[in-house]
Amino acid sequence: MLPSISPVYSKLNEPGMLEQMGKVATLEMIASMGGIELHDLVFRLASEIERFEGGASAGDGGDDRKDDEKLQSLKSIILDLHSGKTVEEVKDRFKALAMEVDSSEIARMEQELIEEGLPEEEIKKLCDVHVEVFRESLDKKKDIDAPPGHPVHTFMKENEVLDGYLSVLSGMLKDIGKMDSAELTAEKKESLSRMMDSISDVNKHYVRKENQLFPLLEKYNVAGPSQVMWALHDDIRAMMKRTSELLEEGGPEALKEHLDGMVRTMKDMIYKEEKVLFPMCLDKFTEEDWSRVRKGEEEIGYSWIEPEEGWTPVMLEEDIHSGGAPGRIRLDEGYLTVEQMNFMLRSLPIDISFVDENDRVQYYSATDERIFPRSPGVIGREVSKCHPPKSVHIVQKIVDAFRSGERDVAEFWIQLNGKFIHIRYFAVRNEEGKFLGTLEVSQDITEIRKLEGNKRLLDWEDE
Repeated sequence: MLPSISPVYSKLNEPGMLEQMGKVATLEMIASMGGIELHDLVFRLASEIERFEGGASAGDGGDDRKDDEKLQSLKSIILDLHSGKTVEEVKDRFKALAMEVDSSEIARMEQELIEEGLPEEEIKKLCDVHVEVFRESLDKKKDIDAPPGHPVHTFMKENEVLDGYLSVLSGMLKDIGKMDSAELTAEKKESLSRMMDSISDVNKHYVRKENQLFPLLEKYNVAGPSQVMWALHDDIRAMMKRTSELLEEGGPEALKEHLDGMVRTMKDMIYKEEKVLFPMCLDKFTEEDWSRVRKGEEEIGYSWIEPEEGWTPVMLEEDIHSGGAPGRIRLDEGYLTVEQMNFMLRSLPIDISFVDENDRVQYYSATDERIFPRSPGVIGREVSKCHPPKSVHIVQKIVDAFRSGERDVAEFWIQLNGKFIHIRYFAVRNEEGKFLGTLEVSQDITEIRKLEGNKRLLDWEDE
């Protein structure tokens, strides 16, 4: 049903995908993945359900009555939550229904409640019940075990550090909740700011997941959880950015409420990684896969720690056959060895990525100081999977326009961490005009924008 709403959801037709998505996804995340507003998604789901049910045979009255009974039971759970009952009080009722109710029925129920005037914020409370039901079954799973030095071991060690930081932050928040604005001194703000600086290093942990684990999961046709988690990463990044603003302008109450929510979200992410993501990866990845993860993650870096000694990656076939003489490649004008070409591209003061005519990433320049993180895990990956869900439609629009010949260039500029970044996309075509792919070029032009007048002399002696 979802694939009929947007091609982004086509992966949901694959075996087991809906079950995997259900463990981590909420309706608003699914809406974000498809670039659709939540209320629009619910309306379109309801329309699809109505269309589907309209084609059912007249002899299905018994099934219809059962469906209506389940819908009424689900609606009563939502209404009980709305009236003040806790998740614990309704969890058992939902658990009994969970084995029979599918996502289309939940969507239909939600649409009915919206039409009856219940705010969407109240309907979202059903997600809390989902989490608690899944948490109960996930808690029964054995703790995963990975040897020191293995990527999963490193991820979990980082989680231990993060959990420690979050616990300290929670302790600091208890004191802040008792203060008035006058008591939130510059010293206390500085202390919170230093703690947030430490916690923000989690971004490398998330980037390694996005670049190293998610592409391999996609190779095994498991895309749902990774897309949902990427959306959650972006939510956490936004929360960390908002904290800096609140430290400048907000009072103790608003700051505490915001940080309490951030701590809960980040702790939930740790739980989902260790109970869902990492076991799934350990079950599906080969030793060669893990060796590629280990090789690529060093380019991104680690959060707070370095991998321990112990686990030894296997030798990859591409490494075994990499020692031969590279020879020379003929270009339009001149010849270059593979080594010369590689280091020439790496020496350019720009980041280059190339996506082929099939929309798969085939190359990026491994410069020493990349503007945007990349790792070998993106090679061969669909370009739509290499961007946050909220910007996928923009990337696809550019590539489609290049392929059709409608456009040849697209450009953007953003301010990031005090730098002015110029980003350009170019259509790559051969002499006959055949589309060969898309070239992405990113450059820090902060200092270039400051240039004035002329400089005609070498001034190394003045340095």
